[in-house]
Amino acid sequence: MDFPPYVHKENLSQEQVNLFPVASRSASFSVEHLVSDKSKPKMDWPKAVDSDFCNFVIRIKEARKNGHEVLVNLGGNVIGSGVSLEICDLIEQGFITHLALNGAGAFQDLELAAFGQTEERDDHSLKDGKLGMWREPGELLHTALREGYATGLGYGQSLMNHMEANPDLYTYRRYSLIHACSQKGIPCTVHVTLGTDAIQQHPDVDFAIQGGASGRDFKIYANTVTRLDGGVFINFGSSVTGPEVFLKALSIARNLGFAVHRITTANFDIVQLGDYHRKVSYGDWDYYYRPRKNIVHRPTSLGGEGFHFEGLHQQTIPALSNILLNTMEEGSREE
Repeated sequence: MDFPPYVHKENLSQEQVNLFPVASRSASFSVEHLVSDKSKPKMDWPKAVDSDFCNFVIRIKEARKNGHEVLVNLGGNVIGSGVSLEICDLIEQGFITHLALNGAGAFQDLELAAFGQTEERDDHSLKDGKLGMWREPGELLHTALREGYATGLGYGQSLMNHMEANPDLYTYRRYSLIHACSQKGIPCTVHVTLGTDAIQQHPDVDFAIQGGASGRDFKIYANTVTRLDGGVFINFGSSVTGPEVFLKALSIARNLGFAVHRITTANFDIVQLGDYHRKVSYGDWDYYYRPRKNIVHRPTSLGGEGFHFEGLHQQTIPALSNILLNTMEEGSREE
């Protein structure tokens, strides 16, 4: 069968896309939900008393007591799960030494800090071409990146600096993970994938800055990984970006001669793996689940230990925060 020859097309320009005020957006998550969820009794997580989880908690405490890193990676849906305040508590109390976000997570955190809402409710917005087409969030984020990148900053530090320099623009920053990292003085790095985030639909987007700023953050992240021996890596709900960024940074660290061997890793997700210690092969579906290979198994083969915990973020993160914070004073007395 003969087909018409391919005709080269010009690149599509985003400059003329129609934007809409964020005040007209229907959002499914707001700071009101966050405050309300914080005051409610937490969802029970039966596995909080399991020996594996208790062992994992002890490893976090030991890592921090000995001055080792606890690197935490979040997927984008964690913000909308209503657990930001619990994570902020862990940052403020020193249990987290480096926070890594994907592009969606950083954008949602910034939206929450600036507008008090995020998680666009997709009723008919995709049908109407409105999905992700909100004016003010894009203007804010791209301004922050443009200013920071011009001075040599990465993605996360650009957002932190803009948030601290413009408190009037971030009325709700006390609910922000980025702000919490800034206040504590720890790294917050952002690892984007081009073309996957709503923020990249905005006409102000500069893909060179998006990639360049995130590239700078990868170097900051990899530097933390060089010091991860004796430390802990935790992944909440990122099935692709988090595991892949971690694996590549770990390979760089070991290639450069850093003895990053005794690592504790943990993956938190709703994916049920059963006996996650068993060997899997190409014929097993979970062989292709990246966190299993790239977080639980491969990085810990030189003397570390990997865990996989199943549950909703609304269960697992409050459980982890509650145990660490409520036993903190007891741990201090034992010292």
